[in-house]
Amino acid sequence: MAMSEGYGQRLAERLHIEQAPVILSRVLRTADMAVSETRCDAPAQELNGSFQREDAFLITFTLRDFPNREYWEEGRLISVSDVRAGQTCIHDLKRDPVARLDKPYHVLFFYLPRGALDAIADDSGARRIGDLNHKPVGIDDDTIASLGRVLLPALSHPDRANQLFVEHVLLGLGIHVAQTYGGMQPLSTPIRGGLAAWQVRRAKEILSANLDGHVPLKEVARACGLSVSYFSRAFRRSMGVTPHNWLLTLRVEVAKQKLREDRLSLRDMALACGFADQSHLTQVFTRFVGVSPGAWRRAIDE
Repeated sequence: MAMSEGYGQRLAERLHIEQAPVILSRVLRTADMAVSETRCDAPAQELNGSFQREDAFLITFTLRDFPNREYWEEGRLISVSDVRAGQTCIHDLKRDPVARLDKPYHVLFFYLPRGALDAIADDSGARRIGDLNHKPVGIDDDTIASLGRVLLPALSHPDRANQLFVEHVLLGLGIHVAQTYGGMQPLSTPIRGGLAAWQVRRAKEILSANLDGHVPLKEVARACGLSVSYFSRAFRRSMGVTPHNWLLTLRVEVAKQKLREDRLSLRDMALACGFADQSHLTQVFTRFVGVSPGAWRRAIDE
């Protein structure tokens, strides 16, 4: 099976740019999802190259106004419209989507294949959806805008991205698209309970042993005998927070312990606690505790 042109370097080639930083997620059993960042400050005023046809969608989040966007499908011009910063567009890769790239742009591309939508429906106990219901213009979608903005910092260093966090966000985006534009109905009956006691223990064991968050969410769910989407909902019901936020809280507690006992530099402590760097440690610690790690250490030493 050929690699998709909907993300990463192959997407960059279609858009005639040098690179498109990408984070690939394998949170679902049968399909990959991805998010790529594309930008060009000096476009060559040409159409993007045709994508190989596949049963997949590109969901875009625009970060820079793009006036008078000319857009074709199946070789026909179907819209000329402004796409404002903060808006979303949906492109069906079965329909040969093409746009004239004649103005500077900055866009996130979410790659959402049919297999991912099918897996989301199966995990939710819902009917599989058909085509997405959308128009070929910019859409105001606050959920996609929020998810796009929260992933943007991770795309500046894709190799250091927290995989658990990215998978949680991309899964949320896939569920949102399936429900909002595919008409997927949620479970007819809500989950009555959360995880069993043994599942809570197992999930905590795995997450605690992987403070850096690089363990795929599907591995934690599999260890609990659950699908990813069911596990995510049940974990939140049991613990009151998502797996990612629970892991952040644990990292902060580990950092506190090390601040009490160790004389490590904040940089070394950040890495030991699973943070990407000292700045990441400081940001999360301050948000959870209310003061910076350095200030907290000085306070307990007084």
